[in-house]
Amino acid sequence: MPSTLTIATDGGVARVTLNRPDVRNAFNETLIAELTAWAARVRQAEPIRAAVLAGAGRAFCAGADLTWMSRMVGYSMEENLEDARAAARLFQILNALPVPLIGRVQGAALGGGAGLAAVCDIVVAADDAVFGFTEAKLGILPSMIAPFVIAKIGQSAARDLFLTASRFPAARAREIGLVHYVVPAADLDATIERLLAEVLTSAPGAVSAAKALIPAVAGRAPEDVFDLTTATIARHRTSREGQDGMRAFLEKRKAPWVP
Repeated sequence: MPSTLTIATDGGVARVTLNRPDVRNAFNETLIAELTAWAARVRQAEPIRAAVLAGAGRAFCAGADLTWMSRMVGYSMEENLEDARAAARLFQILNALPVPLIGRVQGAALGGGAGLAAVCDIVVAADDAVFGFTEAKLGILPSMIAPFVIAKIGQSAARDLFLTASRFPAARAREIGLVHYVVPAADLDATIERLLAEVLTSAPGAVSAAKALIPAVAGRAPEDVFDLTTATIARHRTSREGQDGMRAFLEKRKAPWVP
């Protein structure tokens, strides 16, 4: 069976493209399994410093594949639970990647496709892209992606968009924090290259630790994370990377990780 992904790695950057353009890169069991397997390799210390997640053709990801959905209709509760757990694990492992994940969104990002945007650290969208948590239109709901979406857009926006299941433009996605940059489609790649250049001049260990720090302190009182935050900065100041970076700054030279 042909792969549902194309993966190219160069200069420390993995470019992962959903490769089902004939169905607008919709999810099925194979895509979920292959994307999970790639993310697991990164978690197991594959030597990359950033990743870009994109969709081939006219759409980023239009949600669930119709053929996959037709099989779900006949699933038992146990089969549905197994299927849902596989998809939920995908979003969990992407959300926790130890490197920055940049989403490149054009066309439609619907249902699970909008969920993919939610687990990306930085999202660049074409100004004509369309988003939507459209599950309720089908009698279901965005349950598996809800923890990641609500962490990004908050409860107020989720109440509106989950309950109406309406589609919304990239400008609204930026307003609610699902998207960070909205640019003409012709500028998507240049914008992503600029962001990658910034990431690659930052220390990889510090970037990874900063990504992990965000959910660890989010929503908690400063006094509750006092020991965590102080120990974290002390550990990184005394690390090889921290020492190299601070010395490079003081001596006005490039740090070892800068291309």
